[in-house]
Order: sequence, then C-alpha cells, then structure tokens
Amino acid sequence: MDAKARNCLLQHREALEKDIKTTYIMDYMISDGFLTISEEEKVKNEPTQQQRAAMLIKMILKKDNDSYISFYNALLHEGYKDLAALLHDGIPVVSSSSGKDSVSGITSYVRTVLCEGGVPQRPVVFVTRKKLVNAIQQKLSKLKGEPGWVTIHGMAGCGKSVLAAEAVRDHSLLEDCFPGGVHWVSVGKQDKSGLLMKLQNLCTRLDQDESFSQRLPLNIEEAKDRLRILMLRKHPRSLLILDDVWDSWVLKAFDNQCQILLTTRDKSVTDSVMGPKYVVPVESSLGKEKGLEILSLFVNMKKADLPEQAHSIIKECKGSPLVVSLIGALLRDFPNRWEYYLKQLQNKQFKRIRKSSSYDYEALDEAMSISVEMLKEDIKYYYTDLSILQKDVKVPTKVLCILWDMETEEVEDILQEFVNKSLLFCDRNGKSFRYYLHDLQVDFLTEKNCSQLQDLHKKIITQFQRYHQPHTLSPDQEDCMYWYNFLAYHMASAKMHKELCALMFSLDWIKAKTELVGPAHLIHEFVEYRHILDEKVFKAETGEKLLEIKAHEDEVLCCAFSTDDRFIATCSVDKKVKIWNSVTGELVHTYDEHSEQVNCCHFTNSSHHLLLATASSDCFLKLWDLNQKECRNTMFGHTNSVNHCRFSPDDKLLASCSADGTLKLWDVTSANERKSFNVKQFFLNSEDPQEDMEVIVKCCSWFADGARIMVAAKNKIFLFDIHTSGLLGEIHTGHHSTIQYCDFSPQNHLAVVALSQYCVELWNIDSCSKVADCRGHLSWVHGVKFSPDGSSFLTSSDDQTIRLWETKKVCKNSAIMLKQEVDVVFQENEVMVLAVDHIRRLQLINGKTGQIDYLTEAQVSCCCLSPHLQYIAFGDENGTIEILELVNNRIFQSRIRHKKAVWHIQFTADEKTLISSSDDSAIQVWNWQLEEYVFLQAHQETVKDFRLLKNSRLLSWSFDGTVKVWNIITGKIEKDFVCHQGTVLSCDISHDATKFSSTSADKTAKIWSFDLLLPLHELRGHNGCVRCSAFSVDSTLLATGDDNGEIRIWNVSNGELLHLCAPLSEEGAATHGGWVTDLCFSPDGKMLISAGGYIKWWNVVTGESSQTFYTNGTNLKKIHVSPDFKTYVTVDNLGILYILQTLE
Repeated sequence: MDAKARNCLLQHREALEKDIKTTYIMDYMISDGFLTISEEEKVKNEPTQQQRAAMLIKMILKKDNDSYISFYNALLHEGYKDLAALLHDGIPVVSSSSGKDSVSGITSYVRTVLCEGGVPQRPVVFVTRKKLVNAIQQKLSKLKGEPGWVTIHGMAGCGKSVLAAEAVRDHSLLEDCFPGGVHWVSVGKQDKSGLLMKLQNLCTRLDQDESFSQRLPLNIEEAKDRLRILMLRKHPRSLLILDDVWDSWVLKAFDNQCQILLTTRDKSVTDSVMGPKYVVPVESSLGKEKGLEILSLFVNMKKADLPEQAHSIIKECKGSPLVVSLIGALLRDFPNRWEYYLKQLQNKQFKRIRKSSSYDYEALDEAMSISVEMLKEDIKYYYTDLSILQKDVKVPTKVLCILWDMETEEVEDILQEFVNKSLLFCDRNGKSFRYYLHDLQVDFLTEKNCSQLQDLHKKIITQFQRYHQPHTLSPDQEDCMYWYNFLAYHMASAKMHKELCALMFSLDWIKAKTELVGPAHLIHEFVEYRHILDEKVFKAETGEKLLEIKAHEDEVLCCAFSTDDRFIATCSVDKKVKIWNSVTGELVHTYDEHSEQVNCCHFTNSSHHLLLATASSDCFLKLWDLNQKECRNTMFGHTNSVNHCRFSPDDKLLASCSADGTLKLWDVTSANERKSFNVKQFFLNSEDPQEDMEVIVKCCSWFADGARIMVAAKNKIFLFDIHTSGLLGEIHTGHHSTIQYCDFSPQNHLAVVALSQYCVELWNIDSCSKVADCRGHLSWVHGVKFSPDGSSFLTSSDDQTIRLWETKKVCKNSAIMLKQEVDVVFQENEVMVLAVDHIRRLQLINGKTGQIDYLTEAQVSCCCLSPHLQYIAFGDENGTIEILELVNNRIFQSRIRHKKAVWHIQFTADEKTLISSSDDSAIQVWNWQLEEYVFLQAHQETVKDFRLLKNSRLLSWSFDGTVKVWNIITGKIEKDFVCHQGTVLSCDISHDATKFSSTSADKTAKIWSFDLLLPLHELRGHNGCVRCSAFSVDSTLLATGDDNGEIRIWNVSNGELLHLCAPLSEEGAATHGGWVTDLCFSPDGKMLISAGGYIKWWNVVTGESSQTFYTNGTNLKKIHVSPDFKTYVTVDNLGILYILQTLE
C-alpha cells in the first residue's frame, strides 16, 4: 500500500473504528475479492463492534492499494459518505490494468463511479450472460455521446436490472462514452406525486453542493427543467439508468437531451419520447445451462455433479432467474431435498395471480409457496405481515421494530432469514437498513393473504399509535419519512376512516408533512381518499375533476357557480364556454362563438333571470341566456384582450377590464357601453407617448352599494365613483411585481390583493393603508376570494396549493413586524430576544415558549440585554439613552444625551457600565450606577460599531477608515490604526485577543496585530464591498463575505486563500441572494454559518455548502449564534423573527 494511503488510514483510524459496522463492509470487500472468508471469521470473533472494526482496519493496512480502494468504495456503498470523504485524499492512483479485481475484472475506477451513482451490486449468486451484456454495451456505444434511449425489455423476473447494472461494469465504456458518471434511479409503478418525489431526490443527488438550486422543484415540469440543466452543466456525457419503467408518460419527465438506459416490461414506453432509440430484448427463460449454473453456485457444487433432479427443477422453474434463486436458496439450506422440492413443484396446484396476462406467474407461485412453507414456524407469520408493503418502497428497520414490538437486532435477525432465502431484499445505507420485496412477491403475498389485509393494516396503525403521535414525528427519526408517506395509506386500507379524517384535517400534520415532503404528495392523498374524507370538502373538487376530464380540449381558464349552485360555467383556451349540471356533471350547453380564448365567465347575482357574461381575447364580451342556444348580446368597444368581467350587485351593469388600459361599464339590458375609465392615464408621465406604454387592467370588484368599483392594474388599485367617474382613492402596493388579482369584502372594507411576488396583502380601502401581509405561498398567487361574510378568504398559487386564511387572525398576526436590530442572550436552555417592532415598541420574547412581554413604548432606535438578564437598555433617535430594571420596572435615564440618533449600545460584563455610539461620531461610556461619564471622541465620522476588549479596553471602527483602541476608564486612545481608504465596514477580534480583522468598502480585508500599526496581511480578491469577517475559535482561519454573495476562507498565519465559497453564477448574479452580512464559525472550526439573502451552512474543510435555510423575506443583517452552535436567531426584512435549532 502507498505511504500516502497508509498514512491517511492511520490518521483517521480512530473515527473509523468508532463508527463503522463491519458486517456489510466485509460483505462488499469479499464480493470485490479483497477479503477472504477466513479473515471475515477472524474479525467476527472479536467481542465488540469497535474491536471488530479495529481488526478489519489492521488487516487492510497489511494489504495493497486495491484493498484500500475497495474499503473506500464499501464505505460509500454502505452510506458512510462522511468517513469515505476522510479517506478520499489518500486514494492511490491505480492504472486500468493493475486496478482490476482478480475475481470480477472490474477496475477501481468502475467501482467508484458505480458506487457514487447508486448502481446496485451484483447479487450474491451471479452468472454471466455475456451475449446480452455485449448487446447492451453495443447499443450504449451507438449513442456516441448524443441524447438517446437504450431499452432493455423483458418479462418480470427475467433479470433486466442485473443486466443493466452489469453492462456498465466496463472501464472502457465508462471512460469513452460516459465520463460524466452513471446515475441509477429505481422508478417502478408511479403516480405523478411519486414521480415528483423521485425527480426531487435525483436533483438533490446531482446537485449536492446546491450550486444550481435554491429549493426542491415544486412540480414535474420544474423538476424536468432542473434535471436538464444539471445533466447539461454539471454532469455532461453521463448516463441516466431508469430501472423498471411502467408508463410512457413517466419518460416524458426525462425527455430532456439525456443519454438514458432503461429497463421495462413494455417496450412501447419509448414511443412518447424523441431521439434515437435502441432495444435489447431479454428472453423470458435463462436457458437450461444458465439455470443449472445458478443452482450449482447456490449449493456450491460443480455443474456436472448436480443430481438429475436439477434439470427437471430448471424446467419447472420456467427459466426465471427469480424463481431459480428462490429454489436455490432453499437447497442451500437443505441440500438433500432435491426430490422433495421437485415433487412440490410438479404436484402442487397453486392459485395463480392474474395481474397481467402478459406474464407467467405460476412458477413464482409455486416457488414462493414452497419457500414460505419451509420457513421456521416461529418466523413464518412475520412474513405474512409484509403483505401490507407497497411496491418499490424500501422500509426502514425501525418501522418493523414498531410493527413487531422488538429490538432492532431481533428484527434484523428475522429479516436476514428472509433475505437468505431470496424472499426479501435488503438495501444497506450506512448504519440503517431498508428492506423491500420484488413486485411479484408483493403480488403473491397480497393475493395469498387478501382476507387478512385489513387486519394487518390495522395492526401496524395500532402499533404506530403505541409508539408515536403524528405531530411528534421528527425528521431525525429513522422511520419518520415512512410514516409521513404511508400512514394515511395504512389507515385507509385498515378502513379506519375516523382516524384518517382526524389525521388529514390536523393542521399539525398538514404543516409538518408539507414542510418535509412538499404539497404535491399531500394533495395526492386528499384526492386518493376523497371518498372517505368529509363530503363537503370534496364536493367542489369532485366537480372540478369531472370537468377536467370531459370539459375542454385545452386549459380551463375560469369557472363559476351560478347563484343557486345549480350550474357551473367553464371557459377555456379552446375558445368554448360550457355549462354543466353541478349535481350530475352532465353537459347542459356548449357555446362556441368566441374566436379567441375565453378568459373569464361570471353569472348574475340573482337567479331570477340567470345570465352569464364571458370575456375573451377576441376583444368582445358576450351575454348568454341559459334558455337560449345562441349568444344574447355581443359587446363591442375594447381594442385589446378582455381579461375580466363582473356584474354589479343589482345586475344592471357589467364591468369589464382589458389589456387596452380601460375599465368599461355596460348596460346589461341594452348591451350598450355606459362609461369608460381610462386607467392607463394614471401611469403616464408627461414625456411618455401614450401609445408606447402597455397597461393591462387585470380585474375589478364592486362595492356593495353598486356606486363604487375597485380596479387593479400593474401595481396599483384605483377606486372609482361610477356616477361621477371620479377617482376616490389610489393604493400603491409598493412592490416590483404586478397585481394578479384582487377582491373586496364590503363587510369589513378590506381588499385582498394577490401579487406575482408570492405575496398576498390585505388593505383597508377607507384609509388606503395595508393591514396585513399573508406569507406562505412558494410561487405566484393567481387568485383570491373573500367568503360572503368576509371572515375568511381563499388564495390559489402556482405552488399547487389553495390556502384558507382567517381574516381576523391574519390582521392580528401581521400587525407585528420587528425591526432587524435585535439583541439575543443564550442562557442554559433559554433564548431571550429583545426586539423593537415597527411602531417602536420594545418587547422581550422567550424564544422557547414564544411568550412576549411588552416593556415600554418609545421611539427606540437600538436596544440591548444585560448579560444576566437583569436590565435592558435602549436608545432613541433623539440621542436619549435609558435603562430598565426588569425586576421592578425602574427606569434610569442618562443625563447627557448624544447629539444624534443612537445606533449601538452594549453593557459591560459586570452590568455596571453602558457603552453607546451615535451618528455624532462620539462613544459614550456611562457608569449609570455612579452616574459617571467618559466620552471617547476622536473619530472624524460616524462610528460604525465597537467591541469590548479585556482590561477595560474597547475597539471601535468608523466611516473615516480608522480603527481605534480606547481605555474606557481614562477615555484615552491607546492605538490608532489607519486601516482603509474607504469606510471600515466590520471588525472581528481573534479569540486569543492578539489580532483583529478589518473589512472595507475598498474591496479588501486586512489582518492586524494589536502590537503593530501595519497590517500582517492584506487580503485581496473580493470584487465587492467586504461587509463582514469572522475568526475561527482557534484563531487560525478568517472568513470574509462581500456584496456579491462571495465568501472566502483565509489562513491567518500566512494570508493564503484556502476556499472560495459561493462564487458568482454564470449570469453574474449573487449566489447568496445578496450581500453576505454576517459570519460565524462553529466551536470546532469545521462549520461556518453565513447570513445574507438567506442562511447557509458551509463545510470549512471542503468549502462546500452543506445546508441552506430560506427565510420568507431577505436581506438578513445579522445572525445570532449560541455558544454550542445549535441555535440561531435572525430577523428578515419583512420583520419575521426566526429561531432555528439544529436537529440532533
């Protein structure tokens, strides 16, 4: 073994011995041919896990380079990616020829590529099928680096997946055709929700450093686009393997210029996609010789020595690799039962599973039944419990521990029995194990145990309720994701309808599940179980589903209920308007007189004489009488697309909104134009030509008296008097986004406004003031609607959710918006936050309980807590400073005020002195108990901030480019550093108190010694203002962040750049969502947290991003971090307070 590899292994020996489970690491190395059975036994004889690991590493140290690589790949394969990363630098260079496995002929390069791509290992018993493997490889070579499809087609259980994996175990194929790597995806039978989850997982794997994505894609189209970018830019010339594809529509999500190898039972699945296509058919039978070879490997005999019954068994197994393996596993345990198993196969008449006429399941029935019958009596009924598992679902051990009420080791022993007999498959991922059944085994079990399924599902729910409450599930629990995905399925299958309704309508469950797996899966469950859930909730949804299936040939743009709820009107891009019976779903009328898409439809408010109005991109409005087959009236006058229409409360007038920049009112009886409001004029400047500006009037809403109307265009709302045509009021939303929709509630004089910037706002129409921000949607909001009494409103969004909001609660919660200047004290298990809200009230917030104590009302500009939470201090914009004693609410006020606003304030450690800085460039030191003052005056411009040092010293920095060290007792300057030509934006002090850093608007950072007036190092390379810096706890590293979103990590001793984090994107946009404003190292120096447009955690060793947290707002100014680096506090620019905690 190379010295470098050996040293790396020795260096990380302790960490490896502490964490690894040797059993499956050794399985991998044995299959690789770098560990012998006798060596495995020697390791197993050690009494403890740590001693077994130590013995294994001792053996590897005595082996060669290939053994090191095999061990590294085993760590990757078994999920120990963090440990494999420790050994990565020590990987020896092995040539293609010398790197070949003595057993399999596979190079270390191939093993590494396949491990990282998630390609399954060879089965324990493996026979080569060279002709088929060569055929697949030839087809893959024909792609020649261009997009295309290679399909491996054959019946269930014929070994397609094994062949696909074997085809890419070729060094020259990977090196020449797919140098970008191989990525394996187990697809299976999926609905749209399941496919989205598969795509999300794949995108996460391909973009582990999150350089292309800020969040998971929210729908299949977005995921398809994300995948295209990742494959094109990050993984060019790589191969995507889609295993077990059932449906052609699934492939459309991957039809984005990729090279794809897929396995399927239906070779026509690629008919729906574009590009070159090649097919490799796999015969349903292995052939006699290959079948005998598998049996010989199972029973460890030469093929020529097999008994004559072996030939008959292969015939009865019909050549299926899965069935032969089941019988082979039985014979391995009972080698003298050849005749017995043959008779069982020949004589027993088993019920066939008729899932599909395309495949022969009879042999599987027979082999499965024999295998189950041969299980020990004490574990046989446990296998029956697996009947409730779904296809293509890997179940964590913990789920089965709960089901069987056993310890992990007991469960793993039982499951290993099933695995040994090929009745179950195991996917090992580090310390966790996930088990799954072959699709045909699921079919067999559900058919065999169909009468017990309800009770079996009820059993797992009962056991779940013993161990968990749904709202207490935590993402760090091994079984968490399983319950979030399948708890509702088990309840529905158990016919526990009451429990299912309670779960699906639990706000805690909805919130937790949406945050963890996204809205798509939750919406799918509501649709899937709509027949069980409350009928009222799904009445409207059922109508939509009916119309979605049968209504139009293209996208439905609008639908409306008649006032009496008897009819539903729909209009579409297909230019048609249709009327439906809302009870039966039958089509009542089809109107086909518009020449362009129909954008809006609306019924009259009275059902006495029911009329329908429609607005179209053909510039016309039409009125329809449901008793007539043709249009009653057509209204001419708009010169561009008509987007929206609404009847007045008394149905005498119809209002219409158009892209021609006007709002028009029409007489419903005569269909004549009554008034026209030129909304466009309100956006014109005197120098702007009217014809050059496009103003689209989006929508309108009537007041209850019918005398006033509200209309939305661009980012403004206008209130008009319809009698005088006068403008009564104007609301400017103040966003750089357009209003998508609005609605008015006459009961509380509120308008709800949907904006393209993911926002929903409530405005008081009387005062033209905003009363609430409704935050939560993750994409554009297109529709809003008040309930008739105004107590609630609905919003709909591109994020695939419809949200119901309670008006009073929204207004109450939105009334509190915090300023971003907060102070935080971490004390034992408490997090106390002192904050100022938007109306300058001072409040103390308990971060653990959420309790808020309002302390005082004043024009507060800054505030701070004393270290022991005895006092708070605050300054105002007039320069006044006050201290509040929390025990008795006594207030102490400074006699001498600053001349300008106070922006920074801090107690000394003994809480006896308060230090403050102001726009007046002075620092005040106030011993408030003795009423003594010291003034630090020497800065020529505003003091940016200050930090307390030891021994009554203080460091301050200013817009004047200097940093000064003061004695706060005497008020004298002890050191005066001329640091930068521009403003000093931040300083940080090393933990050993010997150095400090300075950053500046001049795009540089510097490291200084307190003993020298010249910098130790000038750090250049930033292309924007360097806004923040932070030393690591051991004072060896310095991190700096700039206005381009870039973070650099430097070696303090020599000023060398170690890592460049968050480099600029190709388009030149900042990748941190804006300025980097704050940084903090973890105590061990391995992690770095940064604040900017959002919060990011970085791996200091690699310089790569490890996690991102996206706040609702942006522009975070500071991140407060607890001493143990587990709790984080910040406030975004929307005034939302975030208290985050690391999950253990």
